[in-house]
Amino acid sequence: MEGQEPEGGHGTPGEQQSVGGQDGFTRWVYGRPFWGGLWLTLGGALTLLTMKASLKVVLHVGMQGLAGYLLPTLMIVLGLLILFSPAQRLFYSIVGVLLSLGTWVTSNMGGFMIGLLLGVVGSCLTFGWMPDQDPHVSRRERRRTAERAAQDGPATDTGHPGTGADTAQAGMTAGTPQTAQ
Repeated sequence: MEGQEPEGGHGTPGEQQSVGGQDGFTRWVYGRPFWGGLWLTLGGALTLLTMKASLKVVLHVGMQGLAGYLLPTLMIVLGLLILFSPAQRLFYSIVGVLLSLGTWVTSNMGGFMIGLLLGVVGSCLTFGWMPDQDPHVSRRERRRTAERAAQDGPATDTGHPGTGADTAQAGMTAGTPQTAQ
């Protein structure tokens, strides 16, 4: 899965770019859960920065606040692993959401909630990312396609097996005569 490139560009069929038409960074971003990994990394960095803040509201739990530094550091590592090794994204995202939720207790209420939310949303985006998914077609575009098909009239089905003469011929080979419809 690592380094897997998308088959085509995103957008409507008339606006699609070929893979050769995209630059290298764009292909790299579309080939992995980029935004999820980035948000998880930023959530860990923000939570780690709040531990270094010179505020009087700093809370420390554990051995001199070791857990307060360990969880955000692991969040940063997991975010980078998601970016550079997306094959294991499901495991990384599950561990990432658990670490993000753990920062609520250990790291200044999860980086004052912002780091916690960035980590959880990034992990959820990573968990939901599917590498081989077709681009989304909007409801408006599906309606336009249906309206065009309705304006063109009913399509004839002459080439499908199991219709008309093909059914009669299949019935004759089986030994039971059938009439074509």
